[in-house]
Amino acid sequence: MRSSGSDEAKRARLVNDLKEEGIIRSRRVEEAILAVNRELFTDTPLKTCAYLDRPLPIGGGQTISAPHMVAIMAEEMLCKEGDRVLEIGSGSGYHAAVVSRLVGPEGHVYSVERVHELAVRAERNINEANIGNITIIEGDGSLGYPEKAPYDRIYYTCAAPEIPDLVMDQLARGGILLGVVGPIGSVQRLIRYTKEGGRVKEEKLTRCVFVPLIGELGY
Repeated sequence: MRSSGSDEAKRARLVNDLKEEGIIRSRRVEEAILAVNRELFTDTPLKTCAYLDRPLPIGGGQTISAPHMVAIMAEEMLCKEGDRVLEIGSGSGYHAAVVSRLVGPEGHVYSVERVHELAVRAERNINEANIGNITIIEGDGSLGYPEKAPYDRIYYTCAAPEIPDLVMDQLARGGILLGVVGPIGSVQRLIRYTKEGGRVKEEKLTRCVFVPLIGELGY
């Protein structure tokens, strides 16, 4: 599905604004966000809002994250070409689509979504966008996805009470996990965990508010 010229112009303005705010810092993240049509991943009544910098509802009590948050996470995750990535919470597929550009055709994004309707929709959106390096899995993302572990990068698109050892164990040595940790309906914290040898380094990043992670090891 191709964007109209007006949508491409809106996307370019959004990216320029995020660069001026210092949120987009690298050429790779800039190109990834420019390459993905956010309107494709947005509900029809809200497509005119696709390039506003705010989260949008997608059903099931879930949202498509605000572009600035996707950009922040893309920068902080430090993806490399060829990385294997686990996304916890597919939503409509937009965030995975951006990350898929960062890891390139030799990399792959495995994305787990517990809500059946959203998993179906995300897969449809990914197919319509003609993206071949994303796999949508319907299941309990709070458990990760050990079938394809280890991953070079893991990230949450929802807030968890904590990052369980079960998921951290699926991260490769030298890998990075971006988690959102904090109480439901209150300010949470984006945290970057880096697995270095036999220990995990923790860095507290920006404050944020995400929908809760639901599942056996979630809320």
